[in-house]
Amino acid sequence: MRNKVVIGNWKMNQNFSEAEELAIDIAEGIEDLNLKTEVILCPPFPYLEMLTDLAEESPIGVGAQNCSEHENGAYTGEVSASMLASLDVNFCIIGHSERRKYFKETDAQLAEKVNQLLKHETCPVFCIGELIEERKAEKHFETVENQIKQGLFHLKSEEFESIVLAYEPVWAIGTGLTATPEQAQEMHAFIRKLIEAKYGTEIAYNTIILYGGSCNAKNALDLFSQPDVDGGLIGGASLKKEDFLAIIEAAETTQREG
Repeated sequence: MRNKVVIGNWKMNQNFSEAEELAIDIAEGIEDLNLKTEVILCPPFPYLEMLTDLAEESPIGVGAQNCSEHENGAYTGEVSASMLASLDVNFCIIGHSERRKYFKETDAQLAEKVNQLLKHETCPVFCIGELIEERKAEKHFETVENQIKQGLFHLKSEEFESIVLAYEPVWAIGTGLTATPEQAQEMHAFIRKLIEAKYGTEIAYNTIILYGGSCNAKNALDLFSQPDVDGGLIGGASLKKEDFLAIIEAAETTQREG
């Protein structure tokens, strides 16, 4: 059975002392729970070393919010996968809708970022999802299929096994809107079928597919109870200790019930 995963994406929030306090509070909140759920925090780049130091004595995993598609070189302001690996960062969010929208990241770029992360033994958390216009036009399945095929299906089977997927309907990010549990399950099941057709039943079954898009303490249990929803990529609610711990508990509850 797949273990649940909950990832906190802090985006561009918190000063250093706020980030340190929040990370410690979350670590203390889960340290005695013997969780089966994997908990990962993705802070802004300047706070990664603080988090990896904390992770040495806590059950928290650490991820970055992005990386460069380049190995190294004259790319001012960029951070490479090898730099992340040297800090013991084990996860990295790739292709978040905000990166696709504001920074015009292409599927070809994302494929190269995936390659760089895998080269340096860092798990890509690969985001896919449709715009509201695409859902209204009933093109949401087509959109997600194209993103997966162009960004990931160049990988060999053994490489794909190191991928985590995060479905985030763009219309539900930071808007307060959320896909219904049924909508989330429908898309997650569709994604798993795509993977099965490409890589086979075993890899499809074992692939972790998270839901992102205004997942919060109130709706997490219903979302995570769906058979193909393996946890969440959490934005705003990950900045509030009580809410994030409640989401982790929801994941753990569905883990036990499953």
